[in-house]
Amino acid sequence: MVHSIDEIPEFTPKVHALCINVGTLTPDWLPAMKVAAETANKERKPWVLDPVAAGASSFRLKACLELLGMKPSVVRGNGSEILALVKGSVDPNSKGVDSRHESIDVVEAAKSLAQLSGSVVAVSGAVDVVTDGQQAVGIRNGVAMLQKITATGCSVTALIAAFVAIDPLHVVEATASALSLFGVASEIGMDMAKGPASLRMHLIDSLYGLDQGTVFNRVKITKL
Repeated sequence: MVHSIDEIPEFTPKVHALCINVGTLTPDWLPAMKVAAETANKERKPWVLDPVAAGASSFRLKACLELLGMKPSVVRGNGSEILALVKGSVDPNSKGVDSRHESIDVVEAAKSLAQLSGSVVAVSGAVDVVTDGQQAVGIRNGVAMLQKITATGCSVTALIAAFVAIDPLHVVEATASALSLFGVASEIGMDMAKGPASLRMHLIDSLYGLDQGTVFNRVKITKL
């Protein structure tokens, strides 16, 4: 939540992991994002990039590619965002943050991006995909109504950062676990929800109340 470049040298060294989300990108904020990434790398802190609507505009795509070149530990986006980073071109049919591509259809593109960037790549969708460029796993937890709640993608990116902070030596496992647990919480929340607004509330409560037994019984992570 820090946008001032003057604060980065004091804030970033204190974090366990950095999350850079370009959702409200401006020319004034981009330099602070770059300095934050540089500082995280210097301090050997993991950081996660969320390339929101990467293919929607030339400015946004260029910024995301520049940040990608700074070696994030994880890149988490939807299918269209990941494809935009792989192709390096703006999508004239882009609908902003809405994906036009299913996650399972961009597995090979995600692998290529992981190989080129050195980052673990996570693709959100009906089946979440996580790859380090060699292995790939699919996460089949979650509910369709998550798409009706603004910022769930941003939320799960932040959760990935928290998990990677705890286990920076196993980034694939930490990323897949974060996506799965978020999906499990949404499934439990959906059992009590009447719509998107109540799902948001129950999702947060369910995430807070998860226990080990529930997690082990409900996670659905398999190799692709």
